[in-house]
Amino acid sequence: MRVFAHATTPVCRPACHSTQGLILGQVWTQTSLEEWWQVPLAQPGNEVVVPAAGNEICSPHDAQEPAPERPYQAFQYSWEEGTLADLALYTAACLEEAGYAGTQATALTLSSALEARGQRLEDQVHSLVRGLLAQVPSLAEGRPRRAALRVLSALALEHAQDVVCALLPSSLPPDRAASELWRSLSRNQRVNGQVLVQLLWALKGAAGPESEALAATRALGEMLAVSGCVGATRGFYPHLLLALVTQLHELAQGAHSPDSPKVWDPSHRGPPHRHASCTVEALKALLTGDGGRMVVTCMEQAGGWRRLVGAHTHLEGVLLLASAMVAHADHHLRGLFADLLPRLRSANNPQRLTAMAFFTGLLQSQPTAQLLREEVILERLRTWQGDPEPTVRWLGLLGLGHLAMNRGKIRHVTTLLPVLLRALGEGDVRLVGAALGALRRLLQQPGAPVRLLSSELRPRLLPLLDDARDSVRASAVGLLGTLVRRGQRGLRLGLRGPLRKLVLQSLVPLLLRLHDSSQDAAESSEWTLARCDQALRWGLLEEMVTVAHYDSPEALSRVCHRLVQRYPSHVQHFLSQTQGYLRSPQDTLRRAATVLIGFLVYHTSPKGVSQDLLDSLFRDLGQLQSDPESAVSSAAHVSAQQVALLAQAQVQTRSSTLFSFIHHHSYPTRPHPLYEDSPFLRRSLAGRWSCLEPR
Repeated sequence: MRVFAHATTPVCRPACHSTQGLILGQVWTQTSLEEWWQVPLAQPGNEVVVPAAGNEICSPHDAQEPAPERPYQAFQYSWEEGTLADLALYTAACLEEAGYAGTQATALTLSSALEARGQRLEDQVHSLVRGLLAQVPSLAEGRPRRAALRVLSALALEHAQDVVCALLPSSLPPDRAASELWRSLSRNQRVNGQVLVQLLWALKGAAGPESEALAATRALGEMLAVSGCVGATRGFYPHLLLALVTQLHELAQGAHSPDSPKVWDPSHRGPPHRHASCTVEALKALLTGDGGRMVVTCMEQAGGWRRLVGAHTHLEGVLLLASAMVAHADHHLRGLFADLLPRLRSANNPQRLTAMAFFTGLLQSQPTAQLLREEVILERLRTWQGDPEPTVRWLGLLGLGHLAMNRGKIRHVTTLLPVLLRALGEGDVRLVGAALGALRRLLQQPGAPVRLLSSELRPRLLPLLDDARDSVRASAVGLLGTLVRRGQRGLRLGLRGPLRKLVLQSLVPLLLRLHDSSQDAAESSEWTLARCDQALRWGLLEEMVTVAHYDSPEALSRVCHRLVQRYPSHVQHFLSQTQGYLRSPQDTLRRAATVLIGFLVYHTSPKGVSQDLLDSLFRDLGQLQSDPESAVSSAAHVSAQQVALLAQAQVQTRSSTLFSFIHHHSYPTRPHPLYEDSPFLRRSLAGRWSCLEPR
């Protein structure tokens, strides 16, 4: 739109009415353009009536005085920032008393006049925004500053992309004036949605370089922190959430910040890098503004924010975020799930892995998982198992575990079991842990195939009880306890042959793992032994708890006595298993194995152990008597004496049948082994909860 007027048209103070605001816009266009750019816009025969000071209308005679005629020339003018800053301030001053309609009319006229100059509008808007950035801090609080901010909002209504591009360079590093302008845009409900969309595209890197995405993140944090702004994200909330989480993955990998520190100090309140911290704050503001305060709280309590910014723990943080949203923000799950599907095949690795982790976590929500047919989801998760990247296979295993739990019953067991059992042999600890967790959840469901799992797990679970990885040992022991609890009824009735064999083969590892250096493995062993005691009716719960927390030799002696009585045919196997722990690198396990051998030998019959095994035990215990750990060497000396006494009793048994009969019925006749108190730290309840020991 081109506006024509005489060059001598006076500038008048506007009234608050919309009609006068429109006239003001026309007058501002005529006078200011001629004054600043000095290009004649007036043409003879065109007249404009404008309000004079005091809201009086200027006379036609004054308005019709002709201007000196000059030939029209097309000049190339450069817009200086100082001039445009004055122009922006002039507009703000005119709008100080104008109403909404006057503001819109003036902004529209401003935009039209800029277009009429024949120059690139983007450059002109940028210059105006830079002028506002330079002058807003010097404006007084109240109406002058509010009027200037309304100029920005009016421009953003028609030219949101140009305004965002002009403001972004001032957002990194942070600038107080830029922050104020972002917040003013956030409060205007007519423009905040458009501005947020432009920031989203900048965040994704589609509208500029990497630095622009980081500046857009800071701007998003400023806008989303304003109350009520998150409502403007309706329609693209899931897209924005995924973009922020994906950017955290890229930052964690060092794609945007290769010099970011690898170690995060727990004393720091925020993530390790300022860009990551800015992204986390924007994500928190997005969740909080939409009523997801509980999601933020759950993430803080579970250490989810710390995991999100970690190079090796980001996907764990995504899984925690998905779980928290399933529990406390389920109104966005359908939209998230729909946005995730195309990202699962993205060529961008951080985007694809983040989407996979979210997809896996959202499968915990039954209504969300029903958006796709279960066969389609199952086929996708099985496909991930063939991926060469262990992370993808790990996420697939987690997804299979969640899928099996939907609707409270076991589904697709014939498909799930081979995949989960095969994963137990993986070298990646995450894969083994995910498979063990999925199998444990499978057993917790009604109708779990206990007998089938007992048979399948027997050759696979025993090696995992002694795995070198602490988390794998703890999870494997916990899975065994769950299996025993589910098969408890059959074990009491004398059924469950495969499960009974598995329990007896695991008994020695469980007793020794009560002294494991891993607290999780030790507590898991205690819990599983309690399940075995309850299922098989040993009546040894008090003794096992005492051994676990106080390493009591008397309690262990009673446990061994009961086991030898109940399972005399398994004593040799118990001793052979215990012998393997005599070479353990853990001092606590070597001593525990030495003491266990001493009590098993003491309580067993001379006919219950072969001579070859006794000779082998005597040799190994003899070597341990020179162990650098004095507690181990001392216990080995006592246990070696018990082995020698049992071997001597075997010789006497072979020499006289009558003596053997008397010995059998007067058993035991050997002196009771006496062990010194363990010097290792006892796992008392007080110590577990960081309380002081009672004096």
